[in-house]
Amino acid sequence: MKELLRTTDPTIIAFASALLSGEGIPAFPMDVHMSTLEGSIGILPRRLMVRADDYVRARRVLTENGIELEEE
Repeated sequence: MKELLRTTDPTIIAFASALLSGEGIPAFPMDVHMSTLEGSIGILPRRLMVRADDYVRARRVLTENGIELEEE
């Protein structure tokens, strides 16, 4: 598993997950429960993980759809 995306914005996680699902790439949101516990102040980021085999393709899908990712 590789970390594809880290953000405090739950809408980006949902959008990215939908894009990846549409391309047949399984994505796994992590830290969802921890970020819910902190309330709505947005200090704990959520992560979106993908299989290592899907990482390059997943990065391409997200960047082609306007989601900025950290440099590798």
